[in-house]
Amino acid sequence: MLFATLTQYIAPQKTLSRIVRAATRWTWQPWKDFLIDRVIHAYGVDMTEAAQPDPAAYPSFNAFFTRALREGARHAAGNANTILSPADGRISQIGRIEGGRILQAKGRSYTVAELLADADVADRYRDGSFATIYLSPRDYHRVHMPLDGELIETVHVPGRLFSVAPGPVADIPRLFARNERLVCHFEGARGPFVVAMVGAMLVSGITTVWDGPIAPPYARTVVKRDWRGRGIRLARFAEMARFEMGSTVIVLLPAGLFDPDRQAENPVRLGQRLGDLSSARDQGTIHAFRGNGGAA
Repeated sequence: MLFATLTQYIAPQKTLSRIVRAATRWTWQPWKDFLIDRVIHAYGVDMTEAAQPDPAAYPSFNAFFTRALREGARHAAGNANTILSPADGRISQIGRIEGGRILQAKGRSYTVAELLADADVADRYRDGSFATIYLSPRDYHRVHMPLDGELIETVHVPGRLFSVAPGPVADIPRLFARNERLVCHFEGARGPFVVAMVGAMLVSGITTVWDGPIAPPYARTVVKRDWRGRGIRLARFAEMARFEMGSTVIVLLPAGLFDPDRQAENPVRLGQRLGDLSSARDQGTIHAFRGNGGAA
C-alpha cells in the first residue's frame, strides 16, 4: 500500500474537510482568483462549457467548482429506455452485481448491503447491475438523473472520508461502503433504482435539489427520510444534486433491468449512454421500494 494511502488512515479527515470548506468559500478576490486559476490550468478545465465562462465572475472558489453548464453543453442520449451517465467523469467500474457484491477495483469488492446500510433492501439488487462514476477536479460537479424517477427515500450514512481517487480505490478495502454517503432511492416506470453520492477527502458538502444542503453536518448515525407522497418526481437528465468538491456517484438497478454497454476505465460525460433498460421487463415492472422509511 502506498504511503500516500496510509496517511489517509491517520489524517483528521473531517477536520481537514471543514478547513477546506471554509477556504473555498472565502470571497477575498486574490485568494479565490488564485485557487480558480490554479485548478483551471492544472486540470485543463474548459470554461467555454460553463454558463458563466469568466473565472473572475465567480464570488468564491466553491461557486466556480459547482458552476452550471451553458445551455446545450450536454445532451441526453437515446430515449426513455436509455440509462444516462449521471455526471461527467470516468467510469471506475461497471457491470453485474455478483452475489450481492459490487466490484470496487481489481481484487476488491464490497456488498450492496454495506453500501445501502440496509440488508433487506439490498436483496433487490443482489444480482443486478451497477455503474460507478468518479468525478475529478476538472469535471462538472452537478449530478443528474439517469432515468425518470420519484424520490422514495434518502439514507444519510455516516463514515470516513477517504479519497476516491484511483490509487486509494485500488488500495483501501470496501472504500465506498466506508465513506460517508447519501443513498437516494427512486421508483421509475420500470422499477426501483438507486443513486448513491459518496463523500471523499476534502469534499465540503452534498446538496440536493429537494432538500438543500445535506452534508455537512456529517452524520453520526444512519438518518433515513421518507419522501413518499411528496410528489418529488425528477425527469431523466434533470439535475438532482451537487458535490462541493469532487467525489463518486454509484447507480444500482435490479436484476434484468440494466444492460450495460460501456467499459470500465473510460471517460464519460453527463447524458451519455451507459446502457439500456432490458427488454425482459417490457411486459411488467418490478414492485415498488418498500423500506421502513420514517423521517428522521
